[in-house]
Amino acid sequence: QVQLVESGGGLVQPGGSLRLSCAAAGITFSSYVVSWSRQVPGKERELVATITTSGGSTNYADSVKGRFTISRDNAKNTVYLQMNSLKPEDTAVYYCNARYSWMSYWGKGTLVTVSS
Repeated sequence: QVQLVESGGGLVQPGGSLRLSCAAAGITFSSYVVSWSRQVPGKERELVATITTSGGSTNYADSVKGRFTISRDNAKNTVYLQMNSLKPEDTAVYYCNARYSWMSYWGKGTLVTVSS
């Protein structure tokens, strides 16, 4: 059974940092491109960051470029999202997605709230 489990969300003040984790089970994780997306209620899901299978290439939404860093540890079947200089507009549920060919799996999300 395939599982993606996000963790690390919570309440943080503006300017603070959080590190999200996405732990995978039931797939050959190193074969999957992994992305983080986020969604605010009533809005469309936004792609935040993507990392290739080896971790050699990453891409970021303009809204987070320079503040967020995506990385992966294939030995631990885990992808991370380091989020620095957080802003209130970063408040959302953050989702992990792993895809390979036609297969795509999502986690259930972790809530990040940026507020003073």
